[in-house]
Amino acid sequence: MGGGGREHALCWALRRENPDADIFCAPGNPGTAELGTNLPIDADDLDRLADAADMHGIDLTIVGPEVPLARGLADRLRAEGRAVFGPSAAAAQIEASKAFAKDVMAAAGIPTADSRTFQELDAALAYVEAHAEPLVVKASGLAAGKGAVVCATRGEAASAVRAMLGERAFGDAGATVVIESFLVGEEISVLAVTDGRDFELLPVSQDHKRLLEGDTGPNTGGMGAYSPVAVATAPVLERARREVLAPALDEMRRRQTPFSGVLYAGLMVDAAGTPWVVEFNCRLGDPETQVVLPLLAGGLTDALWAVAHDKGVRPIQGRAGEASVTTVLAARGYPDRPEKGAEIHIPAALPPGVTVFHAGTTRGADGVLRASGGRVLNVTAVAPTFAEAQRRSRETAEAIRFEGKIYRRDIGWREARRLPD
Repeated sequence: MGGGGREHALCWALRRENPDADIFCAPGNPGTAELGTNLPIDADDLDRLADAADMHGIDLTIVGPEVPLARGLADRLRAEGRAVFGPSAAAAQIEASKAFAKDVMAAAGIPTADSRTFQELDAALAYVEAHAEPLVVKASGLAAGKGAVVCATRGEAASAVRAMLGERAFGDAGATVVIESFLVGEEISVLAVTDGRDFELLPVSQDHKRLLEGDTGPNTGGMGAYSPVAVATAPVLERARREVLAPALDEMRRRQTPFSGVLYAGLMVDAAGTPWVVEFNCRLGDPETQVVLPLLAGGLTDALWAVAHDKGVRPIQGRAGEASVTTVLAARGYPDRPEKGAEIHIPAALPPGVTVFHAGTTRGADGVLRASGGRVLNVTAVAPTFAEAQRRSRETAEAIRFEGKIYRRDIGWREARRLPD
């Protein structure tokens, strides 16, 4: 379910492991159409999706985006006897409500930033006025990955609060806001495939949220990612398992909202190696999926199948000694008002280890590929070294042409800085 780069990467990984399988994607995109059959059904049209699962005899449904999960798609399909990889609506609250997630973390003793939750504008502004700088203002609900505003000053925070609570810039998603202290460190994305008790980690990655190089410009859904990440050491990941993931799953079971699917923990790792939770998500990340799945050697299908059929968690094999870098190509005007319709030209021959995942594209009756969304394409390169993966991703991004193309040439800049001269 879904039509972005994450779903193209999922279809690509599933096809690689299952060359003879029937794969359907709803609604899909021109990239998924090359790997299976697209169904013209929106990912949040629960009735039509359920009908399609029956019509095509689907054995396993994998839900990509968070919105249909929060609306209860997994519940609906399970009630009809379908195997689904993805959490219930009750469990998806861990992403759909940041206030709920903060409550879970507080109850479980999980390291996270100090915070307060508000629904009244005046009370929120009074709290901001007394809060140390910098601080972070978050829309509690789903805001397409753009609802967290890092504010250097109380004035910026007050403006963000007014936009959310006063002007409803994020609609109902911003009717409740979470205001929290600013965490210092380096952020990593940890994705755990889980049955609600046990879990298996996918390769760790680092996302780049800001639109422009040097981590400047407006916040976006993600402009690129890389994996592995040097700061994600074995001790850090062991602490993440022990202090974050296991306690979160325990607390979700205690609340009778067990979590089954991918639990995404966005972690800030401080100088002492402590992983602090920035956010939880209820699904695979985007663009993290596009950078992580190409690093797998096998076992993804079996792992998702086992969780969906209540058969526990099975191991997933990684490709040791390789690195992956994904560069996002966005449309002019992204993230606020992306321009659509630009004709896209992708080189016929791509460098070794490079895959182009479609995100916001469409192909008309004339066969021409055009931009149809904010994030248009994801260029993923896998290579024996980080430097080589970074170079191949960047150079392929440069070679792809469409009017108004925006992308960052510095994806993985922190990792590059750590490399010896």
